[in-house]
Amino acid sequence: MSRPPVNPAQPHSGPDGNDDSDCPGPGNVGTSRPRGIVIISIVVALEATALLAAAAWYGFELLTGAPVLTFWGAVFTLVLLLAFSAWLFAVGHFLFRGFRWTRAAALVAQLFVLTIGFPTMTGGLVLPGLAMIVPALAAIIFLFQRDVISFASRAGGSTGAL
Repeated sequence: MSRPPVNPAQPHSGPDGNDDSDCPGPGNVGTSRPRGIVIISIVVALEATALLAAAAWYGFELLTGAPVLTFWGAVFTLVLLLAFSAWLFAVGHFLFRGFRWTRAAALVAQLFVLTIGFPTMTGGLVLPGLAMIVPALAAIIFLFQRDVISFASRAGGSTGAL
């Protein structure tokens, strides 16, 4: 039996008129937020915060006259750090709300973190490497749990998804 389509723009109101979109009810049977969604959202938000901090540090170094090969290449790198940070904040937010497209985006982000974390760890920086690898692996494991998959299956429109 499938769930009725849910329009994310119109949250479900319970019998008392309050927004009950996180609680099981007539329109939200079995849609309580799993712990895995919360953990993945926190991991993604922390990664976005780390990218934002790296962008701030990079921008400070750029403004204080740190030597760079090309100025515009450094500006481009700064813009990429800011854009990826904003993207990860959006992914974490919409994953927490249960949109389906965020699972793929979160998985790709975790794979990128792993491709940086493993060389960092094997290059002699064990603690920073583990600080990247462990949360990324935890997020990947939670992304494939059945309750996370069923919760994060909302489509963006008002029509049902296949």
